[in-house]
Amino acid sequence: QVQLVESGGGYVQAGGSLRLSCTASERSFSTYVMGWFRQAPGKERDLVARSTWSGARLSYADSVKGRFTISTDNAKNTVYLQMNSLKPEDTAVYYCAAGKNYDSGKSGYAYWGQGTQVTVSS
Repeated sequence: QVQLVESGGGYVQAGGSLRLSCTASERSFSTYVMGWFRQAPGKERDLVARSTWSGARLSYADSVKGRFTISTDNAKNTVYLQMNSLKPEDTAVYYCAAGKNYDSGKSGYAYWGQGTQVTVSS
């Protein structure tokens, strides 16, 4: 069964850092685009960052540019989200997802992780 397993969430004070990890269960994900989404209570699930496995194409939401970095480790089948200078408004459940098309919206991501909670205190 294809799986995406996330880890690395937690509780941090404003200005702190966390690194999220997402490991894919199959190497076939190397042809997919990997995305990190987040969903705060009562809000939509929004794209935070996305990247091809090669890193040749990647992008960020405006709200996290300059603070978050997405990266991949092909040997480990793992995609990371390094989050620096965290703010209380970054508090959300963060999801890793895999999709076939770089330019697709949220509905284009066929595989999702279980989510990991990130809480940033002020």
